[in-house]
Amino acid sequence: MPPVIRVYPETQAQEPGVAASLRCHAEGIPMPRITWLKNGMDVSTQMSKQLSLLANGSELHIGSVRYEDTGAYTCIAKNEVGVDEDISSLFIEDSARKTLANILWREEGLSVGNMFYVFSDDGIVILHPVDCEIQRHLKPTEKIFTSYEEICPQEEGDATQPCQWASAVNVRHRYIYVAQPALSRVLVVDVQAQKVLQSIGVDPLPAKLSYDKSHDQVWVLSWGDVYKSQPSLQVITEASTGQGQHLIRTPFTGVDDFFIPPTNLIINHNRFGFIFNKSVPAVHKVDLETLMPLKTIGLQRHRCLPQALAHTHLGGYFFVQCRQDRAPAAAPQLLIDSVTDSVVGPNGDVTGTPHTSPDGRFVVSTAATSPQLHVQEVTLQGEIRTLYDLKISQGISDVAFQRSFTHSNQYYVYATLETEPDLLFLELSTGSTGVLKNFKEPPLGPAQSWGGPRRIVRDSGLFGQYLLMPARESLFLINGRQHTLQCEVSGVKRGTTVVWVGEV
Repeated sequence: MPPVIRVYPETQAQEPGVAASLRCHAEGIPMPRITWLKNGMDVSTQMSKQLSLLANGSELHIGSVRYEDTGAYTCIAKNEVGVDEDISSLFIEDSARKTLANILWREEGLSVGNMFYVFSDDGIVILHPVDCEIQRHLKPTEKIFTSYEEICPQEEGDATQPCQWASAVNVRHRYIYVAQPALSRVLVVDVQAQKVLQSIGVDPLPAKLSYDKSHDQVWVLSWGDVYKSQPSLQVITEASTGQGQHLIRTPFTGVDDFFIPPTNLIINHNRFGFIFNKSVPAVHKVDLETLMPLKTIGLQRHRCLPQALAHTHLGGYFFVQCRQDRAPAAAPQLLIDSVTDSVVGPNGDVTGTPHTSPDGRFVVSTAATSPQLHVQEVTLQGEIRTLYDLKISQGISDVAFQRSFTHSNQYYVYATLETEPDLLFLELSTGSTGVLKNFKEPPLGPAQSWGGPRRIVRDSGLFGQYLLMPARESLFLINGRQHTLQCEVSGVKRGTTVVWVGEV
């Protein structure tokens, strides 16, 4: 695989005397080597206290910028099979706000990026993590742009009916699609305008959304009723247009859950998804373009009723979590070869829900009911190796990944605990751990009816350094670069549905 890179920011404007960082993330097989040029000249010959390379060269740091630091900084990633490059531009002027770069940046609308959208009892809160400020609050009475309905209509005689939200997805940093189960609809939030653009009526009790970036469609799993007795799967096409979409009913019945493999820098197109039923020991492979079934992969021999899937493009494995029986020992995960669609067998004795890092190199398996955290590495040759099993005092509720700020191509995982208001963080390659303690109790109530973790944690994208964790009536922002609490934002009740909107 030849290298693919992203730089951040693409353009920035700074005043003299402040620090500036330019970051470059590269993926490829073998692992690419990174070099930087400034206006075509190699920066490695200009290293000083003022100019330094961090994280194995993936970050170029300028301690105190001067006028002569203005320029085009090219990140070049190279391996044995190819090369890729991109430019990060830096402008130094007395008043950074007056620069051409900043004017363009604002006119293109990118300044509405780098926000957490939090869906709470009291509407939608748009939160800026750097300043710890609520930039916008869309109240329940705010109107939907195209229909003038309220975003959270009140029942007659009930002035305190809270908003109810389930799953939400980011569609190319332009729109957020969010499910309102009790209203049997999906709202479309326009990120540019920071308004609710429209409402799409779907089957009763939409509980899970997933965005298929390869085909620009949002999958909607509805339960039909609170007993999940009439589930249905619908697909919203042309999702990134924001309007004029079509709603397609799929032919699948009895769907308990589904899985669409995520894309990354190397794998930017997926042809197949998977659906499964809680009473059938099999996963069903689906063509994402035609929405038709292709084949059934039987798991009967391993007595596995699938509960969750994860995927890594390294080696092409699917990790299948099997449903826990009444037996005292949890069933081990199964491995499926994505090339042959054959079941390889158990993933050693690893149990729990699998989560893969964005680059596919690490697999973290956890369970809310188990004090074990399994960490495996998938090598560039596709071999699965157990790095370590970590004993913790209780189960894990949710996890989020964040790139390391000190080592290139490394990741941290942040994990919320099921019964304690603490946040565990773990450097995956070394097993080095730390704990941020004494956060407030997690939200309770109706939001949990739609099947999410008891306490969520959300990251802020490929280059982000912030994480968000809700409590009952507030939000905690964590600075992952420093492994510290950034701030607590009070007055946000049950913000259990969160989406990050970035600029890259």
